[in-house]
Amino acid sequence: MNNKLYTAIGLMSGTSMDGVDASLIRSNGIDKFTKILNEYHEYDNSLHQRLIDLRNLILNFEDLEKYSSKINEIEREITIFHGKIINQISLKYDDKIDLIGFHGQTIYHNPGKKITKQLGDGKLLSQLIKKKVIFDFRQEDIKNNGQGAPLTPIFHNLVSKYINKQNQIQFPIGFINIGGISNITKVLRGNGKIEENLEAFDSGPGNCLIDEWIRVNSKKKFDKDGLIAQSGKIDQLILNQAIDNFEIQSYDKSLDIKNFDTSFARGLSFEVGCATITSFTAYLIAKGIEYSNKDKSKNIKYLICGGGRKNNFLINCIKDYSSNQTNISLDIIDNYKYDGDYIESQAFGYLAIRSFLNLPISFPKTTGCDKPTVGGKIVENF
Repeated sequence: MNNKLYTAIGLMSGTSMDGVDASLIRSNGIDKFTKILNEYHEYDNSLHQRLIDLRNLILNFEDLEKYSSKINEIEREITIFHGKIINQISLKYDDKIDLIGFHGQTIYHNPGKKITKQLGDGKLLSQLIKKKVIFDFRQEDIKNNGQGAPLTPIFHNLVSKYINKQNQIQFPIGFINIGGISNITKVLRGNGKIEENLEAFDSGPGNCLIDEWIRVNSKKKFDKDGLIAQSGKIDQLILNQAIDNFEIQSYDKSLDIKNFDTSFARGLSFEVGCATITSFTAYLIAKGIEYSNKDKSKNIKYLICGGGRKNNFLINCIKDYSSNQTNISLDIIDNYKYDGDYIESQAFGYLAIRSFLNLPISFPKTTGCDKPTVGGKIVENF
């Protein structure tokens, strides 16, 4: 077993496109992990809007070529932004930083066509910061007939062992990540047999529909604490129609925010629309939990992370929809000394180390790939 510890910065910019989560971690890429530093760096309003506008333009593979000059321009800007973050963190940390896990900004994801595009120039970043950079984490998985997502489950697997040991939480342990898209991980046992014990899938929208409704209908970027939804009343008729018209047939495909839209809420008031969309989102997450919880013979605690965990109205709706599942409990991961804002950025630091060590980051039961897959391209351009 590898006992050498590497220090890595993980950088994650999610579907909200509002900024970059950065985490400095130390790990051997297997079973040891220490949190060192977490920071959030916000995009300015101009970059935030240009990213959203660009993503809205990219509807198919041909659009990647059609808008290539615009993509290249913003990609360079995004890369320089990440470089500044790394240099700032480096000034605060005296020891050597070995690796950078650079996820980039997803603008198009279509595993059926074997295409996933994240903005981020790994070669340029390596040149700017004079460090080894691991990037393009999803493409190798897609080449192996995987969905390219979710990639955080291998890190959830590691975190589950610490939570099991430090908090006496018994396996199985679940993780619900509510980012733009929600995904669910289930760690069956902590015995190290990853392929047997790790299951994961995208379950539906997370924050994406709520954020879109808020952005289009107000000057805000998101529903802080779920207060707008809480001030409205769910339109049960519209909600039921939305549920009837949209049913996830299977959980073996990764999802993109472009798979969903808020058109079913058209004509509703701002607050009622927000409440109805939030309830719809919660329903789909609860259905994902139900699918994950097929074996009801064991109690399971699901730990909620990602920005959506702060939306109290959303969390309460998920709990209401899941109330008939008597063997589960839901809790916020922050209650176990993990900051739920930075699980993904920490994960990409960990994935960078695993990629550098030629260890798999995705598995047949997490992304649907044919075999455990080593992802991430390593570049040293200095």
